[in-house]
Parts: sequence; structure tokens; C-alpha cells
Amino acid sequence: MSYLSEVEEELESWERKIKKKSSMVSRSAKKIQNRINDKIPERIHSIVTNGIKTMVQGVLAGNTYTVKEPDNNQPLQVRDEKARRLILKYKRIAATEGAGTGAGGILLGLADFPLLLSIKMKFLFDLASVYGYDAKKFEERVFILTIFQLAFSADEARRRSYERIANWDDTLNQLEIKNKFNDEHDWKSFQLEYRDYIDLPKLLQMIPGFGAIVGAYVNYHFLDWLGENAMNAYRKRIIEGKEQEE
Repeated sequence: MSYLSEVEEELESWERKIKKKSSMVSRSAKKIQNRINDKIPERIHSIVTNGIKTMVQGVLAGNTYTVKEPDNNQPLQVRDEKARRLILKYKRIAATEGAGTGAGGILLGLADFPLLLSIKMKFLFDLASVYGYDAKKFEERVFILTIFQLAFSADEARRRSYERIANWDDTLNQLEIKNKFNDEHDWKSFQLEYRDYIDLPKLLQMIPGFGAIVGAYVNYHFLDWLGENAMNAYRKRIIEGKEQEE
């Protein structure tokens, strides 16, 4: 079997995983979390929302993260090998950061939120260059944010993000991206999707004496999941781009 055939099989498995409905336990937890969110004062929601909004706007403006020059003219197998090494590197970074902040209890546990967010985004910027895409371009930074939403959203939002990625050329043609992400985007829904995804493990991370272990494990897992989705998103984009050229 050729390497390309292996990748296509992996992409089919990934697509099934993305489109699979969450378990009953996950759906029940989501309902409970929604009730909790309704009881949180709007002022608190606003603080978190503005933090996420600032992060997203910084990504779109291209002034937050250093952008590496894209790797050009490399076969997919070489890119995948580099991607796996990059994922391992960032999983270790995230685990170390999670263990450090988790050991400090509540105050340092709260500090983990922006730190981990920054690690995830820097990883996505670096991965773009591995697959030959220039994150200096606005549309590539939108692609990065779409991957982020794909990885850290509930069923419906995850499937919508997947469809945008799977049909990226159509997405660019049909959407006025700058207006959608800068003016009309529902920032509160964006941050709730992300926060709900990480809430329970992050609460456990704040338990003194237990938080370091949880923080290291959870952060490692989050980067592993983000890496899987990001790697497959770029692979799918590259393969479908070549198919359209033929």
C-alpha cells in the first residue's frame, strides 16, 4: 500500500470520528454545564469573552505570534514526520506548563488558561509552515482558527468546522471572511464552546497536591487532540488540492 493510500484511510477514520455523535454521558455533562453557565453573572462571561476575542483578533491581525517561513517542495510523508515531531515537542511543553501551574493551586491554575491558549496557537502557526502554508496570509490565519474550533467544540460546531475545512476553497469563495470573523462572529458562543470543553479537567487541576498530575496529563491530552485534528486538516487540504489540479 502506498503512503498516500494509508493517509487517505486515516483521513476517512478521522472524518468518522469527527462526525460521530457524542456519548450520552458527554451530552448530559453539556446540559449540566449549560445550566451552570446560565447562573454565572454576565460580567464574568464578558471578561472571558473579551479574553478569547482579544486572542482571536490578535491571530487575525497577525501581530501576536512569530511566523516561520513555509517549508516548500517537500513530499507529504516528510511533512507528516516533521508534524509528528512538532506535536511531541508541544505536548511536552504543554505538560510541563500544566504541571507547574497545577502545583500552585487555584491562583496559578487560573493562569494556566491564557498560557495553554498561547501554546496551542503557537503550535498551529508552526504547523502551518510545516505543511507549506504561509501564516502571514490572512486566510491562513482563519484556517488556523477553524482548526481550533474543530478541535474544541461540541458536536454541531465541530461538524460545521469540519465542513469548512473539507471544502476550504468553497469556504473562501462563499464567505466574506474578514466581516464574519471581525464583525459578526458570536464571541460568547466561541468562548463557551472552548471553555465547556476544558472546564471539568481544569477545575480538577486547581486541587492542591493533585493539580500538578492532572495539569500535566490534561494539557498533554489537549495538545495531542489538537495535533491530530490539525495534522489531518492540512493533509486533507493538500490531497484535495492535488486532486483538483489533476
